[in-house]
Amino acid sequence: FVKIEEFNQASSEELTTLLKHCVHIQRWSDEILSQRPFVNTQVLMDFAKAQASTWTWLEIANALATHPRIGEKKAQAMLSEKEQAFSHQEQSAIKQSTETQHALLQGNIAYEKKFGHIFLIRAMGLDQTEILQALKYRLLNDPETEQRIVKQQLGEIAMLRLNQELSENESLND
Repeated sequence: FVKIEEFNQASSEELTTLLKHCVHIQRWSDEILSQRPFVNTQVLMDFAKAQASTWTWLEIANALATHPRIGEKKAQAMLSEKEQAFSHQEQSAIKQSTETQHALLQGNIAYEKKFGHIFLIRAMGLDQTEILQALKYRLLNDPETEQRIVKQQLGEIAMLRLNQELSENESLND
């Protein structure tokens, strides 16, 4: 992990950018910045996770607006290069046949029509069959259940990305 001293001493602008790559929720970034200094990386990760549990649906819905659809090979142009790299890495196990691509597209359309936002899943480690199965299953949920799942999935994605950012920055600083 990144040396916690470096995290604690980095400029607010640098850390805001780093945290924005993890999730587009400004309050989360602000809360993390306001708690510096952290005694170690685990305390930082625990605090970040606890803050993620306080996200409102409005904050989550706004963050979803910046996420690419699962299965889309081209991340949205508004994503930073780092966010596009995260998205590509997280979805790298999705080897799509034309049939699967069509099924994901149809599922995404049905999901967006039902819930009013993109289908979000922590794709890291999942294959196309597992993602498609999860999409079909989650289409059966009511909106409240789905909002809880989306919040949990977005939190997992943010924590995964934060962990990767810290690990990546550690190797750069060695």
